[in-house]
Amino acid sequence: MTGPAEAVHAAVRDATDADIAAVTAIYAEYVRTALASFEEVPPDEAEMAARRQRVVARGLPWLVYERDGRVLGYAYAGPFRDRSAYRYLVENSVYVAPGARHGGIGRALLSALIARCTAMGYRQMVAVIGDSANAASIGLHAALGFRLAGTLPSAGFKLGRWVDTVLMVRALGDGDRSPPLPR
Repeated sequence: MTGPAEAVHAAVRDATDADIAAVTAIYAEYVRTALASFEEVPPDEAEMAARRQRVVARGLPWLVYERDGRVLGYAYAGPFRDRSAYRYLVENSVYVAPGARHGGIGRALLSALIARCTAMGYRQMVAVIGDSANAASIGLHAALGFRLAGTLPSAGFKLGRWVDTVLMVRALGDGDRSPPLPR
């Protein structure tokens, strides 16, 4: 006979300075071993803290997924480009810890990010996905309403091979069906 299941406490929340070590470790694994990021040298905690601060200083969300006190993933929205006409478009990034992938964490993070950016008045979200064979990320984005916008073949060279970049886009709120509020 088994006892009652232990309660699992999981939440998507705003990242804090205390999360930087976990975020840095998650991202470092992608940089060292995967094609999702085109960085080749993992940034240290100071650099990751500075990146988070730049995002938050712009009023954009940087979120973490925490389960039972452990950060298992993170996501953030940043500006796509600095030119003023792009001010209604954000780019998303989502990373899940190696042992926690395929368990709904990426979906929870990206869903929360979409909701936050929509509430903030952004009209489009773009995903710049490393590797056209990255079925997990492409599938996650497609399941949450992103559509393929294009592929940049052989956009980067990492881990001894040429790697494509896949662009996917999703409307937020009214998207392009109405003029945005001034920003």
